[in-house]
Amino acid sequence: MRGNEHAELRAFAAIVEHGSFARAAAHLGVSASALSQTIRNMEERLGIRLLHRTTRSVRPSEAGEKFLIRLLPALTALDTAVAELVAAKDVPSGTLRINTMRLAAIHYLAPLVGPFLEAFPGIVMDIVVDERLVDIVAEGFDAGVRLGEKLEMDMIAVRLSADLEMMVVATPEYLERFGTPLTPRDLLQHRCLNYRWPTDGSLYRWEFERGDEKLQIAVNGPLMVNEPGMTPRIVADGVGIGYLFAHDIRDLVASGKLVQLLQEWTPTFPGFYLYYPSRRQMAPALRAFLDFVADRPMN
Repeated sequence: MRGNEHAELRAFAAIVEHGSFARAAAHLGVSASALSQTIRNMEERLGIRLLHRTTRSVRPSEAGEKFLIRLLPALTALDTAVAELVAAKDVPSGTLRINTMRLAAIHYLAPLVGPFLEAFPGIVMDIVVDERLVDIVAEGFDAGVRLGEKLEMDMIAVRLSADLEMMVVATPEYLERFGTPLTPRDLLQHRCLNYRWPTDGSLYRWEFERGDEKLQIAVNGPLMVNEPGMTPRIVADGVGIGYLFAHDIRDLVASGKLVQLLQEWTPTFPGFYLYYPSRRQMAPALRAFLDFVADRPMN
């Protein structure tokens, strides 16, 4: 249906409803002469008279009556569809696809999911855990979660976590047996627990920083894993030295079961960010999640 045809149908229905060109014109916000011309054009195009006009009244012809019976439900359905579309902007729904690292998924996204879905029952979340730094646009995601240092410059980013900290730790028993490393390079003489990147199978080089000095140390030891969740328990068993996120072992350090080492070499760094491409028309589900994150206290 072309725009002018829709206007003609609205005009015809309004004239019959109000019983007057003048009142219908006032309702539609047009002049009576323009409304009369609209109906004349419609009747000429259809080749049939729809209205009987006199100087005192206007009423539908027999054909107009039959046409009106079919037209009014269609216009009502159209109005309902438009109203529902507009209302959808205020009641977010649909699927929200997020790509994230495992660590962020467990510690920072998981606590948000339950309360968010409770607040927005019309939204379905599709969270994909992937250690690769994927192109979220090319792979059909609405947003991603990555460390601040890994973000692309053309993305809009919202902080999801506070700054993070890594800790070098070992048990008191291990240190008594093997000695305490005083510099990052001393780790080369120790039993260190390695992390293997699941993306390419390479071993993580432990990163250190003190002032302007930066180091990457390729440590050696009796264990290599690609599941970091195993390491806190294994370090606590005295197998070797671990390099772990502080939130995984802070309680063990506080209790004295683990000792933090090389603290001056492990400053905090930017944490996790929720990022998304710049879009003029943002999906309602994403907009709702961004607002939800902004209103939550940051961990």
